[in-house]
Amino acid sequence: MTDLFRKLRQAAHMMVGIPDYDAYLRHMADHHPAKPVMDRTSFFRDRQQARYGGRNGGRCC
Repeated sequence: MTDLFRKLRQAAHMMVGIPDYDAYLRHMADHHPAKPVMDRTSFFRDRQQARYGGRNGGRCC
């Protein structure tokens, strides 16, 4: 993937609120190499939970 395409894809995902799993992997490798990383599904659920909260603490719509 070219650098320009990767940046455009990342920007598009940020605009619609899709978390960037590849950026997460780079961050973990650079800053927390000894910690285990979440798989893609767990990462997405974690980011979704952080953004919208649970049933009792999230937004109404």
